[in-house]
Amino acid sequence: MYHRPMTLEWAGQIQEWTYGAPYDFYNQSPSEEGIDELMTYQAMLEDHELIGFYCIGAVAQVPNSTYPYSSDFTDIGFGMRPDLTGKGYGKSFVTYVMERAAERGGPLRLTVASFNERAIHLYETLGFHTITSFERSEVPFQVMVRD
Repeated sequence: MYHRPMTLEWAGQIQEWTYGAPYDFYNQSPSEEGIDELMTYQAMLEDHELIGFYCIGAVAQVPNSTYPYSSDFTDIGFGMRPDLTGKGYGKSFVTYVMERAAERGGPLRLTVASFNERAIHLYETLGFHTITSFERSEVPFQVMVRD
C-alpha cells in the first residue's frame, strides 16, 4: 500500500464509486467542486490500482455550527473503494493514514457519521474514543480522538 498525489482521473473514478445502504451516504454527486476537493487529497494505491484516498488537516474536518475544531489535533479523513469495504482491509488502510498523519505531530482526530458503526468499531480498536458529537444537515457525527 502506498500513496500518490491525486490525479483528475482518480478523482473522477472516486466520484463514480457507489456504496450500498446505509453507506450510500458517502456516494458523491459528480461535480467540479467535488473534483476540486478531491484534488487536495492523496490517492491510496496497491499494485498500481486505486483503493482509496485520504486527507490530513483542516480538509478532513466536517463543517458544522456547534463543534469548533481546535488546532490541538491533526485531523484525518479517508475513504476506501466500495468493493473493498467490510473485508478486513480497514485496519491496515487506516493505520497507514495514521502513520502519515503522525509525521505532523500531535494527537489524531477524526469525524465519522454516527450510523457507521463498522468504522467506529475499527477506530476504537485503533485507540480512538469519542469526545463529542454534533449534527450537520440532520446527520449525527462523532468526533473521535487518539491521544
